[in-house]
Amino acid sequence: MDYKDSIEYMFKQFPMFHRVGAAAYKANLDNTIVLLKLLNNPQHKFKSIHVAGTNGKGSVSHYLAAILQSAGYKTGLYTSPHLKDFRERIKINGEMIPESKVCDYINKYYNDFSEIKPSFFEMTVGMAFQYFADQEVDIAVIETGLGGRLDSTNIIHPELSVITNIGLDHTQFLGDTVEKIAVEKAGIIKPNTPIVIGETNAHTKDVFIKKAILENAPIVFADQQYEIKDSSLCSDEGRHFLNVLINDCNTDNEFYLQSALKGFYQIKNIITTLAAIDILKINFDKINDMSIYYGFKEVIELTGLLGRWQYLSCKPITVCDTGHNVDGLTEVLKQINIIHHQQLHMVLGMVNDKDIDAVLELMPKDAVYYFCKADIPRGLDQNILKEKGFAKNLNGLCYDSVKDALNAAKNAANANDFIFIGGSTFVVAEVV
Repeated sequence: MDYKDSIEYMFKQFPMFHRVGAAAYKANLDNTIVLLKLLNNPQHKFKSIHVAGTNGKGSVSHYLAAILQSAGYKTGLYTSPHLKDFRERIKINGEMIPESKVCDYINKYYNDFSEIKPSFFEMTVGMAFQYFADQEVDIAVIETGLGGRLDSTNIIHPELSVITNIGLDHTQFLGDTVEKIAVEKAGIIKPNTPIVIGETNAHTKDVFIKKAILENAPIVFADQQYEIKDSSLCSDEGRHFLNVLINDCNTDNEFYLQSALKGFYQIKNIITTLAAIDILKINFDKINDMSIYYGFKEVIELTGLLGRWQYLSCKPITVCDTGHNVDGLTEVLKQINIIHHQQLHMVLGMVNDKDIDAVLELMPKDAVYYFCKADIPRGLDQNILKEKGFAKNLNGLCYDSVKDALNAAKNAANANDFIFIGGSTFVVAEVV
């Protein structure tokens, strides 16, 4: 099979959670264990960092990879979902896995896949781990897909585990309270392996401490190590950055960082990344202040990350963001509110297994809405979304595609307006 055939085979033959939802979810690691045994357990052949969380795990993973790259380490990066190209999921030093390697993997194990019947995600995890092992990476940053305890990536024995935060998402699989979800995320805490928790939350703190004690895992809460003294958007050599003044709580030293990821919600992710880097520096001694500074400032250039408060135009201001649950969109809306504009235009699409009513409750009533559906099976029909929006006093029209909705917003907006595109990763994928 060539590359096109290989990708079509993966998408069609095996369920893919991000496209079809619950049908792809497997509540055990049995298939992953069998598949990795077939591959001669490549996960044991490279060092790794494991990153989980409800929001921010993708950004933290990219920050960590960028800093390690900047320090001179050959760095693998496994993330999901992809936006434009399947190969975005598997990178080394910011370069996507070659098409030929994808084909080699599928062709070599085609008959075995027919017998094992791995899910799309299990198959992709195996591909990533084998590629990182074959290419002899110094370290790989591995982002979980869904949850932690039963996630296919939870077969590694990392140098460090990171849990960014806990919020109500994927409740049909992970539990309907933050405490229950925390138990699932805490499943990545490994024996004698340091764990960084991004946010101290009264409802989940004891869950993590209890699991860390059980595993004899040193635990650090990032927001008790660093605090943000000030933050602002700034320009440097014609480029825009999030400028952050940070206080080291252990020394009272203050220092500035510039982040190429410009959402103010990245403040939490920056703190989490810094706490993780403090631990990594013990065994990865090439990491220094310059590689940390450069990694934050050049994270997009180094890793190719898309869709995090990404500017598509300046007149009118047009921004997309992959935030898709209550916590994520709350942060997005805060940033919209502090940017001066006249009329707000919201190009909005969602998937059908989210807490749609809770998200719509957040949405500003004075915006004009362009309801649409991303081109995936999980996408919520735009007419249903409009109906639910109207019930929350959100006014607008329906469009058959994300592209049509965005074009309508562009035609309606004035130079001083603000156009936002989001509600789902898959809506953003169609505009970046």
